[in-house]
Amino acid sequence: MGVKLKNKKKGIAQKLRKNSTHTEKYLWKYLQGKQLEGFKFRRQHPFGRYIVDFINLERKIIIEVDGGQHLENKKDKLRDKWLKEQGYEVLRFWDNEVLTNIKSVLEVIRGKLLSPSP
Repeated sequence: MGVKLKNKKKGIAQKLRKNSTHTEKYLWKYLQGKQLEGFKFRRQHPFGRYIVDFINLERKIIIEVDGGQHLENKKDKLRDKWLKEQGYEVLRFWDNEVLTNIKSVLEVIRGKLLSPSP
């Protein structure tokens, strides 16, 4: 990836962090500062040609928080396929899941973090 493109992605990621959705901000309260089992997450992180909502590089887990615009989105399927080919597991949660059932969402994430690597 060229320097110009890399810098552009960083700029976009910074804007996304500043303009996070309510749901992303809510989930970030539980992930930031190694609060979840001591694992570090990054938010709005450039990865390849994408920017992922949340990523744990150590356990190779990506978390995406989706609104209704992602329902049956073919681009998301292609993106997930590419991310999996890079060795990452993608966890997708709907906005309403995060906002109304955060304990269950955190349990799913915690389970993936603590399960043995494949």
